Amino acid sequence: MTDPHAINRRKALELGMDRPISRRDFFDGVAAVAGIAALGSLAGCGDAEAAPGPLGADEFEVPADLSYPPSFTGMRGDTAEAIGVPHALRDGRFWPYAGTPEPTGERYDLVVVGAGISGVAAAHRWLEREPRARILILDNHDEVGGHARRNEFSPGAGAGPLVGCGGSRSIRDPSVWTPEGKDLLDKLGIRPRHFERCVDRRLYERLGMHDSVFCDRETFPADETDKLVVLPPGTRPRRWIAELPIAERAKKDLVMLYEDPPDWFPGLSAEEKQERLARLTYADFLRDVCEVHPDVLAFVRTMPVEEWGYGADAFGAIDAWGCAGGRLYPGFRGLGLDRDKPSRYNSPTVIKSWDADEPRVHHFPEGNQAIVRMMLGRMVPGFATAAGMEGITTAEFDYGALDRPGNRVRVRLSSPVVSAANDGAPARATGATVGYFDGDRVRTVQAGNVIMACWNAMIPYLVDDLPPAQGRALHRAVKVPVLSATVQLRDWRAWRELGVRRTRFTGAYWCVAELDDPVAIGRYRSPRRPEEPILVHLTGTPVVPGMSPAHGSIAGRYALLKTPYSRLEYGIREQLARLLGPGGFDPARDIEAITVNRWGHGYAPEYATPWDIDFYPDGPFPATVARRRHGRIAIANSDSVPAPRADAAITAAYRAVDELQT
Repeated sequence: MTDPHAINRRKALELGMDRPISRRDFFDGVAAVAGIAALGSLAGCGDAEAAPGPLGADEFEVPADLSYPPSFTGMRGDTAEAIGVPHALRDGRFWPYAGTPEPTGERYDLVVVGAGISGVAAAHRWLEREPRARILILDNHDEVGGHARRNEFSPGAGAGPLVGCGGSRSIRDPSVWTPEGKDLLDKLGIRPRHFERCVDRRLYERLGMHDSVFCDRETFPADETDKLVVLPPGTRPRRWIAELPIAERAKKDLVMLYEDPPDWFPGLSAEEKQERLARLTYADFLRDVCEVHPDVLAFVRTMPVEEWGYGADAFGAIDAWGCAGGRLYPGFRGLGLDRDKPSRYNSPTVIKSWDADEPRVHHFPEGNQAIVRMMLGRMVPGFATAAGMEGITTAEFDYGALDRPGNRVRVRLSSPVVSAANDGAPARATGATVGYFDGDRVRTVQAGNVIMACWNAMIPYLVDDLPPAQGRALHRAVKVPVLSATVQLRDWRAWRELGVRRTRFTGAYWCVAELDDPVAIGRYRSPRRPEEPILVHLTGTPVVPGMSPAHGSIAGRYALLKTPYSRLEYGIREQLARLLGPGGFDPARDIEAITVNRWGHGYAPEYATPWDIDFYPDGPFPATVARRRHGRIAIANSDSVPAPRADAAITAAYRAVDELQT
């Protein structure tokens, strides 16, 4: 579908790019603090003579309430504080211009670097053990939660506010969460089974709305038209495969893969078959082993993206076999492998979730930022009017309370940490000094202990006397970029007309679009009728295909940094128009607000084959070296596990606290 870097000006006008809606752009947690009346000149658009002149004025308005980040609108993108300072440190450009650090005179028992789930959980755990401790949490973002981000929308016209998630979303498979994760949920009063009563799982099904796949004409040009194929539950694959705009041989191959695949490795033992799969990606398996038609590879390309952040060309075949009880990725049934237990070559998440068969409804409307706010609501007086499971979504929050001098726990936002050093030799140090940039100068605070709950690959730039082996191991924590958007629609009649509630795109930049889950928790109620405003969530795929997850992530992150908001919005409008247009959808009329959340450093990549086959599953693992305590400095964050899950972040926090308190 449309390249997000290319915009046709005439098409942009048809899609409503000149309409005055609320636009938001977050990059690595940096919210846009401006409400733009129209998108602006769309510099660099193609087809210049189609619509000469700007599509709107480059005017920005300051929102009425600068103290509440979830309500910020407009486009601010990255700022010097949140992105420029870390990048300058990485590139060696910060300290020559920083000046001499100035002490604040503050001293804390614990300083935490990072106000995400792991950092706030570390502070919460520390305070539980030492109720009189003084704690400072520093973060370079203008909001708490890190990758767990809340987005708010106000439809107006009698409709209630809508709350969406722009990052870490779900308490995934809570029955197999780590003991530390379960402990925190229990202490916060979060009962995962209660979510099953809060989400109407049958609403869309009762309305005749199902999952679907959108086959675009660019990926499958033989038909010269887009094709939306609905996937009603319980339907035999051959029925919907017959509707796909793919070659006849590809249809036969897909039916075979789903319904009657052979034993691709006859004569090999189960262990040998698993070892063979561990050396292949899913695309390798389909192309080189199954020898399927290229249209099959094009059809499955985006299957893993929403869950893993990269496509079938980088997703391991052994994990494709192991996911969802073997029901999601076709082609493995004939191998005769034991479904009662995972392979030792499966990734840690697949192994952990092997026996979990839980509905994916365990989440607050705002996602896992609710967990962070509940912790802060208990630690910071005056921050939240409610801190329980039923009240957190609709509570009122005073961000001015976060850094109030009289509080035992203080949170200082927009304050990127630039240094952390033990006071003396690490083996004998009794404290540490932490420096941060306040937007004007470097300030320092004294700490009895420090927990680095930030992106682990950044730590060697902040702690300059780490052992070389530990620094190298930390640099290996290359995160997978994540791109998500939340779009407010004036109604969802077109979705019902087409009979869909979620769509996977086979060849588009935004690979998934889905209606918000119908959640009712406390006083919050999500839409129930198609004529009501609703939120739509879209997931993008910045990772460049044809590379390993690490190299594809690096290349994708650079591309994401250079992609302007206008290109992203254009892609959103164009894809939704092509998907929903046959149902009566008009993007110029029906899109009322857009929030883009760009996470250049998103998922913590766990160890997985075939890319980590040189040390996984037998070890030794880089993270074991990377997370070693360094004097009074301990390391948390999900990177240190590594695993892209909220419970992993909590487990890392508990471990870091244990290391410093024992």
